[in-house]
Amino acid sequence: MVWWWAIIVILGTVFGVLAVAALSTMLERRLLGFFQDRPGPNRVGPFGLLQVAADAIKMLFKQDWIPPFADKPVFFIAPIIGFLAVLISFAMIPITPSWSVAGHLNVGLLWVFGMMGLHVYSVVLGGWSSNNKFALLGAMRATAQMISYEVFMGLSLLGVVMTAGSFALSDIVEAQKHVWFVIPQCLGAVVFFIAGIAETHRLPFDLPEGENELGAGYHTEYSSMKFGMFFLAEYAGMALIASLVTALYLGGWSGPILPPVVWFVVKAFLLLCFFILLRTALPRPRYDQLMAFGWKVLLPLSLLNTLVTGAVLLLRAGA
Repeated sequence: MVWWWAIIVILGTVFGVLAVAALSTMLERRLLGFFQDRPGPNRVGPFGLLQVAADAIKMLFKQDWIPPFADKPVFFIAPIIGFLAVLISFAMIPITPSWSVAGHLNVGLLWVFGMMGLHVYSVVLGGWSSNNKFALLGAMRATAQMISYEVFMGLSLLGVVMTAGSFALSDIVEAQKHVWFVIPQCLGAVVFFIAGIAETHRLPFDLPEGENELGAGYHTEYSSMKFGMFFLAEYAGMALIASLVTALYLGGWSGPILPPVVWFVVKAFLLLCFFILLRTALPRPRYDQLMAFGWKVLLPLSLLNTLVTGAVLLLRAGA
């Protein structure tokens, strides 16, 4: 890759992620309005399309207040860590054969999981530095939930890695030329997607932000652009999980007739819509039910998927 094309890909990926995260807020409001038989945003601009710009301007000009009882340096850096961790993870996503910052690296999946682990620090530091009991409780919930579901997410991917023979996301996409992994790895795909919802703490797994009990959870004391960074990190995280599912299980850019970028965008877009549909369709479980579901259901399923995949590969090798 020549240097000027590498710069274009990097800048395009960064601004693309920012645009998708911002527009996802608008997409969510419009789809929730459609699912719930109400108009949704329709006042600012044609069809409400300028609502995103209005929200951004409002967030920029709100008072950036830091509580006097907070640990100010940690309070300031926590949302930056979370947003950067999600943004850097997109470096490993291969949008097309020629559009990827580092999708060819043979440690791509390990890098993504490392960044997800780093994102946990953002949540726990934000809640702890706020010196607010509700924020701290939300941070503890989020930490336990994210660390636990990372285990199931990682185990569910072992079948994909064994089948493709690589940790590089571009190699995994290439390995799906004949059949998408969502078919032979259907169990792993379901576990991965559910764990991805919990990782981004979206409904029905948004217990760290449980309004009924915790106010706004770990970002209760945040305002202005600091809150905005947590907000964008959540929606960018949705796009990241949708992109990972597309690359790992849905063949990435592969598809007939249409250009590769169109296939990738369409698949990821439909997954984002499914994320939003879950918010309007499912109730929120209790926190103990969430944790029990992970350790008692998803863990055995992910181990079973790994065992069956290994057995099939050994039988094929012996044959």
